[in-house]
Amino acid sequence: MQYLPNILFVLLLICGIGFFIKNVGRLRRNILLGKDVDVSDEKPVRWRNMVKIALGQTKMVVRPVPGILHIIVYVGFIIINIEVLEIIVDGILGSHRIFAGAGKLYDVLIGSFEILALLVVIAVIIFWIRRNLIRLQRFIKPEMQGWPKKDGNLILYIELVLMMLFLTMNAADFQLQQLGSEHYVQAGSFPVSAYLGAFFEGMSESNLIILERTAWWLHISGILFFLNYLYYSKHLHILLAFPNTYYGKVTPKGQFKNLEAVTNEVKLMMDPSVDPFAAPAEEDISEPGKFGASDVRDLNWVQLLNSYTCTECGRCTSECPANQTGKKLSPRKIMMDTRDRLEEVGKNIDSNKGTFKEDGKQLLDNYITREELWACTSCNACVEACPVSIDPLSIIMDMRQYLVMEQSAAPSDLNNMMANIENNGAPWPFNQMDRLNWSQES
Repeated sequence: MQYLPNILFVLLLICGIGFFIKNVGRLRRNILLGKDVDVSDEKPVRWRNMVKIALGQTKMVVRPVPGILHIIVYVGFIIINIEVLEIIVDGILGSHRIFAGAGKLYDVLIGSFEILALLVVIAVIIFWIRRNLIRLQRFIKPEMQGWPKKDGNLILYIELVLMMLFLTMNAADFQLQQLGSEHYVQAGSFPVSAYLGAFFEGMSESNLIILERTAWWLHISGILFFLNYLYYSKHLHILLAFPNTYYGKVTPKGQFKNLEAVTNEVKLMMDPSVDPFAAPAEEDISEPGKFGASDVRDLNWVQLLNSYTCTECGRCTSECPANQTGKKLSPRKIMMDTRDRLEEVGKNIDSNKGTFKEDGKQLLDNYITREELWACTSCNACVEACPVSIDPLSIIMDMRQYLVMEQSAAPSDLNNMMANIENNGAPWPFNQMDRLNWSQES
């Protein structure tokens, strides 16, 4: 019976970490359903982007209020969880505050954790008010109804509860230290929970131990629950922001990729030494494959990584000129739809023993409409606004490419423009000889 708590803790730890590893495997499998893409270039630039954007949060503070609050929550939640290491060691060995031997350094750490925990509580409350009472426009868009809204609030509730459990655990511990209770060593500085401890001054030693142990177990259980909830939440960006910013686009934002098959054909047409009427050599005949993308498996794996990294913050949508003028396009919805379809494909593979069974659906039309795709002005405002280097425009352009080159389904105005460029050398329906006639009019 003496070691029963240790055994239960180890079992809890194994289950929590085991489910997390399983979720990571599923996540990796889904992302790698995308096409391969070479991202081995510009490594120093990529490392610099990851340090500045993911670790340094430089793009978050472009909007100071939410940016600073996010940094408080981010830094506070990560640093406070350093104490989780101590909790894990204590849980396995049956010890209590095993790192207390660090002396003054330990006091500084615990005191810092507590101040950060209080700041996280304040920031979370402000975030909740912004989402639910002030109702900022980017949080009440159509794509944020239902589960996305519940998920955003649930994350705030979880963070609030975890911080309060942390402070309650320390407050009870502080009171037990004052009573000189066995097993509760004199260690740590408690600038916040010492004040909370005033609420527990009349409690007996046995009740304080029950309170401290209950808060301790709930805190570590909550951490493990949160770890596994990440897969089902927009908060996957806590883990994926680092690889996503590393693999983000490093070429100029206005630069679009060229299709190799089309580039080769144009080069062939422009080569004066080539007979345009000659049949191609047999070895030169190759299937160009599918042009563009109509489903998630037509996208590359970096684009799929983008979809899982989306924080649903809505900065991209709030900056989108098409969305601002009432068009249906929302870059955030593009990423959310891509992630939802990818999850659907992944579940299909799981239920069919590792192979995908056609389900009569695809990303185009079933999730993302053509109206949304053609509303995009390709201005890159969404890419510039994203705090974690997500590129919704690349998905939009790939799907447009499919519509034009596979289905010849461009809007009539665009078809007219391209025909005019082909025939007249300009997007206007005027013969080149008549182009300057306007200058002769009185």
